[in-house]
Amino acid sequence: MQLAGSLLWLAQAGILAAAVERMAAAPGDVTSGVLATAGFLGVGLCRSGLEAWGTRLSFRAARARIGAYRAGAIAALATGSPLDKRRPAAGHAASVVAEQADAALPYLARYPAVQLKVAIVPIAILAAVVPLSWIAGLVLLVSAPLIPIFMALVGWRAQRASQAHLAEMGSLNAFLLDRLRGLATLRALGAVETTTRRLANVAQTLRTRTMAVLRIAFLSSAVLELFAAIGVAMVAVYVGFHLLGQLPFGTWGDALTLGQGLFVLLLAPSFFDPLRELSAVWHDRASGRAALDALRTLSAAPVKLVGAASPLPRDGGTPLRPAPAVEMAGVTFDHPASGQPLFRALDLHVAPGERVAVIGPSGSGKSTLLALVAGLLPARSGRIAVGGTALDDRTAPALRSRMAWIGQRPHVFAGTLRFNVGLGRSAVDAGAIDAALAAATLEGLTGAAAGRPLGESGAGLSGGECLRLAIARAAADKTCDLWLADEPTAHLDAATARELTRRLLAQAAGKTLIVATHDPELAARMDRVIDLTEPARDERPLVREQRA
Repeated sequence: MQLAGSLLWLAQAGILAAAVERMAAAPGDVTSGVLATAGFLGVGLCRSGLEAWGTRLSFRAARARIGAYRAGAIAALATGSPLDKRRPAAGHAASVVAEQADAALPYLARYPAVQLKVAIVPIAILAAVVPLSWIAGLVLLVSAPLIPIFMALVGWRAQRASQAHLAEMGSLNAFLLDRLRGLATLRALGAVETTTRRLANVAQTLRTRTMAVLRIAFLSSAVLELFAAIGVAMVAVYVGFHLLGQLPFGTWGDALTLGQGLFVLLLAPSFFDPLRELSAVWHDRASGRAALDALRTLSAAPVKLVGAASPLPRDGGTPLRPAPAVEMAGVTFDHPASGQPLFRALDLHVAPGERVAVIGPSGSGKSTLLALVAGLLPARSGRIAVGGTALDDRTAPALRSRMAWIGQRPHVFAGTLRFNVGLGRSAVDAGAIDAALAAATLEGLTGAAAGRPLGESGAGLSGGECLRLAIARAAADKTCDLWLADEPTAHLDAATARELTRRLLAQAAGKTLIVATHDPELAARMDRVIDLTEPARDERPLVREQRA
């Protein structure tokens, strides 16, 4: 539609040129003037309507495409493994989805239509000009290719600058979000001033990147206007002197009439209009492509959750009794980033209701073993079963609903303590929340105190209280009969660690409990201890089992 609207200018220019020629020949012919005016306005209304409707449809389609890209990126983040080290920072991901994606809207809405105009409109104008004056067509034909050549040279640099600008914007968002989350720690360490200076430096770098993009945008516009002005001026000079009889060459025989000369003059600036529009969207193209690349990167989550595409089970299921057994048979797992094998043909059996500690040096795979059991990381080969049911894409959501994960750094959402325990689960009522808080030695925060607000990432709770909150989350849901604890006593003092161990074991009574830990006191209180050692490259992993 936008292309058709642009081509209608040829008809408008022809009507205007013919009307001027008739008025010059017969000044008193009012009827011809009225008809020409009506025709000019009618074609103009059609042209405006087509361009407006085409622009509206283009933006509607572009918004739909950006919505699809955003949905794909969000779905990839939701289904990607939270333990993937290549997972983007939360601040960067939010910046790409919420801010940078909007940079692709002008590119998707305007660039395809402008690209089509550039390919067709100049050719149509040349086809109308050359039969009247071959020299005017030659001037336009020679000046036109210079513009795309120089714009391409500028555009490559613009795309690199846009990519650097978007990357710097994402880095600033990630940096700011990380520092806001750790503001209490920064104050405790007296590092607020250092962080302020670092933030100022990052902001200054972003400003420099922004100005670099703007400089390139102005440069591309200047290149276009220079060559377009030269081309139009040369055509105008030729037509003017030709009508005066000073330049009688350049036509196919007869000299140009006033109407023909005016028609050529009206079309000469329009010949460069698509190129002007291309220059205007060239920067949008660079920014849009960089934004789409960032969205595609988010959409390509390298490590997926097991069963990420399967529907979630309904809340409120009945817990299975007895507690489930856990079986791992011939499980092989490679590091997602390096591809180096961590487990090769690993066999492990945890009996129903058994309490097992997994120990070993850092990097031996303790946390990874828990993640494999929970389906947070996919095994390359082998079989994992919970309660006799194989863990696969179909069964993983239902099996995970039986599990409770207690990490060493539980996330606390901005909201009330009661909300952070219940997490919106329909099976957890107010009584269960108060009982869970009391069981996790958070008795002073039950009842009305459970409604007090907490800051994001646990502002208002100590490290030990955050871990006890994680135990309360697990204890509040009676459907969870397989508990996975990843170094729950890490970063705690000895007294707090002993109290946390006591509460953990008390609340996990009757449930299957697997704990990854470096804490010898916690390991000594378990039914069995599994010691993971680093396997040789071509050997099965060595698993030493000890009875507590």
